[in-house]
Amino acid sequence: MSLFRKDPDSGRGDDDADGENGSFWQQRGFVAAVIVVGAVAVCGVVWVLAGGSDKPATQPSTSPSVVVPSGQPTREPSVPPATPTELPSSSTSSRPTPPPPPNNSTGGCNNPKPDQTIPRVLAPPAVTWTFEGQILIPLQAAGGPAATSPTGIRSCFAHSPTGAVLAAMVMLGQVSNQQLGIEVLETRTMPGPGRDKAIAGLKQEMATPQTPVNVQFAGFKVLYYTPGRALLQIAAELDNKGVGALPITMVWSHGDWRVELQDDGSFNGQVSPDVLSTLTGYVRFSGAS
Repeated sequence: MSLFRKDPDSGRGDDDADGENGSFWQQRGFVAAVIVVGAVAVCGVVWVLAGGSDKPATQPSTSPSVVVPSGQPTREPSVPPATPTELPSSSTSSRPTPPPPPNNSTGGCNNPKPDQTIPRVLAPPAVTWTFEGQILIPLQAAGGPAATSPTGIRSCFAHSPTGAVLAAMVMLGQVSNQQLGIEVLETRTMPGPGRDKAIAGLKQEMATPQTPVNVQFAGFKVLYYTPGRALLQIAAELDNKGVGALPITMVWSHGDWRVELQDDGSFNGQVSPDVLSTLTGYVRFSGAS
C-alpha cells in the first residue's frame, strides 16, 4: 500500500495538468524517497514529466480556501543538489547556524508560549539542515525537534504553525530511512486503519530494491491551521527535474504534532497532488543551496 495515492477520478478538469500529476507522483524513485518511506512504492511506472507548462498547478479540491500573499518572485523552481553539510535556511550571515542539541528542555513542545505566526512569506529563521539518509531535514532550537530517542526518532515540536511544518518535514525525512521507517510510522503517526495499512505495506515492500534519487525539500504552504490540526502542502524536488507538492495533515496529540494518514494508508486519500511550474505562493524552504 502506497503512502501516497493518486485519485483515480482525478481526470476531472485540466487533462494536461492531471497527466503531469500522475506521471510525476507515480514515478517510483520519487514516491520511494519522499512519500512512501523509501520502500513502499508504485511499481512499474516510468518518469514522464511534461515540461514547459506555464499553467499553475490545480490546488487540491478539498483544501480549505486560503489567501496567499502576493509579491513573491516567479521563477522556475530549482534546488541544486545538496552537499553533506549543515546549512542555515534563511540566514544572511556567513556563519552557519549551530545545530540545536538532540534533547532541548526549553524548545519544541517544551516551550509554553511558542510564536503563533503562520509563516506565509519568510522561512523559519535559525534553522540547521542535516541529512536523514539522503534527505536534508530542518532542525530549529525554538520549533523542534527537541527530543531524540535512543534509536534516532526525532520528536517534540512546538505547538505552533512553524512546529507543524518542521514536524511534517522531519517525519517525511525520517520515514524515508529504511532503518527507521517502521518505528516512525508506529510513533509519529496517529493510530488507526491508515497507520496499520501503511505499516503492513512497508513491511511487504522493504525487500524491494530502490533506485537512488536525489530528493530535497523545496518549500511549504500552510493551507489551514488551528491549535489542534494543520493542513500543509510540502513541496519537494526530484533530481532537479521538477517540483511536486503533497498534502500532509498534522494533528496535535499527546503533546506533539503527529501525521494523520488516510484510511487507505496514504497521506492524501482522494486529494490529487500538484506539479508546480513555480514556487509562487509557497515559502521557499530548503537545505540545498
